[in-house]
Order: sequence, then C-alpha cells, then structure tokens
Amino acid sequence: MSVDEGVTADEPDPFDPIKQFFALERDVLVLSLAMFAFSLGFQMTGRYMAEYLFALGAGGITVGLFGTVGNVISAVYPYPGGAISDRIGSRYALTAFGLVSTLGFGIWLVAPLLADVSVGPTSLAIVAVFVGLVFSQAWKSFGLGATFAIVKQAVPPSRLAAGFASTETFRRTAFLVGPLLAAFVFLAFGEPTAVALDSETVVTAFQWILGIAICFGVLGTVAQHLLYDATDDSVGASFEGLDRIVRDLRSLPDPLKPLLVGDALVRFANGMVYAFFVLVVTRELGVGLSLPVSVPVIGGGLSPQAFFGFLLALEMVVALLVMVPAAKLAERVGLKPVVTLGFAVYAVFPILLISAPADAGVVAALFAFSGLRFAGLPAHKALIVGPAERGAGGRVTGSYYLVRNVLVIPSAALGGLIWDGVSNPLTGETLFVGAPSLAFGIATVIGLAGTGYFLVFGQEFEAYA
Repeated sequence: MSVDEGVTADEPDPFDPIKQFFALERDVLVLSLAMFAFSLGFQMTGRYMAEYLFALGAGGITVGLFGTVGNVISAVYPYPGGAISDRIGSRYALTAFGLVSTLGFGIWLVAPLLADVSVGPTSLAIVAVFVGLVFSQAWKSFGLGATFAIVKQAVPPSRLAAGFASTETFRRTAFLVGPLLAAFVFLAFGEPTAVALDSETVVTAFQWILGIAICFGVLGTVAQHLLYDATDDSVGASFEGLDRIVRDLRSLPDPLKPLLVGDALVRFANGMVYAFFVLVVTRELGVGLSLPVSVPVIGGGLSPQAFFGFLLALEMVVALLVMVPAAKLAERVGLKPVVTLGFAVYAVFPILLISAPADAGVVAALFAFSGLRFAGLPAHKALIVGPAERGAGGRVTGSYYLVRNVLVIPSAALGGLIWDGVSNPLTGETLFVGAPSLAFGIATVIGLAGTGYFLVFGQEFEAYA
C-alpha cells in the first residue's frame, strides 16, 4: 500500500479504504463491493421492517418478537458460520451465505401473497417474514472478529481508534445510500405530499425495495465468488469449537468487564425501541415534510415513510462527519470520555423522540443528534480490542460480542410487550396497559444506568491514558 505525503506508515488514513477502492486493488475491490452491496440491502430493508409488518396486519408484540429473533440470530450465527467455513472453505462459504441472504430478501418479497392464509392468531405472511429473517441475516455471520484482529495487527495501540474510523468511514456510506434509495421508492409510490401512505401502498413500495435489495445481493454474491481470492484467508480455519469459546469467555481482559456491563445495558435499552423508531415517525407522530413550493423530484413534500428514509440518511451524514474527528479527539482526551458520549446519546434519544412534537424540523434535528452516537464507535472498538494480547484480537472481540448479544436477546420482545400491553389470552382481560411512551421512557432509564455505570467503573486503555 502506498503512503501519502504527510501520512506515515504507522498512521492510518481515515480515507484510505476509499483510496484503495478507486485504485482497484483486487482484494479491497472485491470485499468492498460485497460489503457495500449487502449493507445497502440490509439498510434499505431492515429499518422499515416494523412498518412492513404493521402494513401486513401485525402489532407491536410481533415487531418486538421479530427484533428478538434477530438478536438471537446475531448471537448464534457467527460460530456455526465459522464451522461451515472450516468445512467448505471461505470462498464457497461466503458465496453460500450470500445466496442464502438474497433468498431471505426473496421470501420477504413474496410474503404478502400469503396474507389470506391464517396460522392461528396471525397470517402465513407474518410467519414468512420471520422465516425470511432467518435466511437474510446469513451473510452477516462472517467477518466481525477478523476485522477487529486485522486492525489490531495493522496499527499501533495509540492509533486504534483512528484505525477503526478508517474502516467505518467506508462501510457506513452504504448506510447513507440505502435509506435514501428506500425513501425515493416510497416517494415514487405515494403522492408528493406529507400525507402518510396507506398499508397497501406501503406493501407495494416495500416489495420494490426488496427487489432492489435482491439485485444488490446477487451482485455482491457473484462478485465475491468470481473475484475473491481466499488462498491466504484464515477466518474459517480459526474455529475450534465450544471449548475454545468457553476458554475465551473466561479469559476476557479485566478492563473489558465494566465496558461490557455498561455496553450491554445501553444496547438492551436501544434494542427495546430500535425497531419502533420508524413507527414513531410514520404512525405515532405521523410527521412528513411539507414544502411551501413544489421542487423537482420531491414535489410538494414527503410522506412520513419517505421522510424516514431521509432522516436515516441525515443521521448517517452526521455519523460520517463526526467519527474521524472523534477518533482524533480520543487521542487527546482518552477513549473513555468519547465512548461515554456515544452511550449517552444512545440513552437519551428514545425519550427525546417519543416526546417530540409532530414537527419535521424538530424530528430532523433529533435524528441529526442521534448520529452523534457513532462518534464513540471507533473509540468503543479500540477499547474492546486494545487490552487483548496481540494475535488474540479476533477471539476477544468474538467473545465480547457473544456475551453482549446474548444479554440483549430479550430486549425487543420486552419493548413490544410494553408498547402493546399484555392481555389474558383466555379471557381477553387487560393485564398490563402498555404505551409507546412507557416503552421509550423505560429504555432511556436503562440506557442512562448503563452510561452511568461505565462512567464510574469503566477503565481507560493505557495507550490513551
């Protein structure tokens, strides 16, 4: 890799991934194409799934269960994925998981055709959405631990945050483009006003979004299969079974334990309400964007569904702008203050959103504020992998995320129960009266507890102290 003037070999350039991409280095090109393609698919679809489920006739509890199933998949997929990679090789494993993820998008696409078939208290369409989730998340099962380990080995300890900012800057561009594409699809299927779309239109528009996601999934799968050279890849070969997992969990560095506790509480709080953000914008607030004059493409305004896509893009613009400066700031003030800032934004955003007036400007400002949570992401990753012994970064990372993801599993289901309330299935009597404001308020309390715990007990990585 060439070194630009003013950037030493030991100093990661935050824009280096983009430079490598345009230099068409084969490995960077292939992996970047696959990552970008699948990230686009996930970001176009994932943040709208609650709206899709509601349009198909589901309620808050179903959305919560959907989120919890996603949490289970995130927790358990990486290790079976490693075993499969060990058996068939990384190239074929990546191809297989790409195809499976694309199939998941396809199942979501055809789910509305099954809406008239009843399955107990729900419809076969809702069941199909859950089945599609099991398939669509497959490609995500690779790469987390390996990515951490590569950055750990490539940069000096005092530059870890900047190293992670380098990788995140490129990857998150798909998080910006995906919601924008979804917003324009909703815009194309609705009237150019701030009026909310009816359920039938939502379903039709989302099916088109899923069709685009399938195209990106096919593109990513074909690119990585034909071009990816895994001769020297050791990701699959590193899996050693459950005994290895247990040993890694027991040997987590002591400085990680307060971070893990605080992180788990903050992520549990976020998991309670994350899937419902779209419903707050489209159904609780029902806020779209009204313009005083008609403008090209947008017309006189944006429906709440289209506006939500622009809100996500705004959030990601802020994230991309702040990650690199925050990583630089961490080198001056330490990792802990920057991580605490990110946790605090995670914690307070739910109560701010659910309490907001139905004003497009206020809601846009809140999503811009939410983008600040990504400021702590590179520092957070550096704080996870920093205390690990050299050569053990991948295992430490995998163990950390396994524990955190398992602890977060029930969060979305709990959020759904509090959102909808609980009734006796036999008598129909209401046992607990739920409310969106209650779910979001409890989430903020839990998030602040996690932030406070880390602020008091969290340890600084010595390279930044």
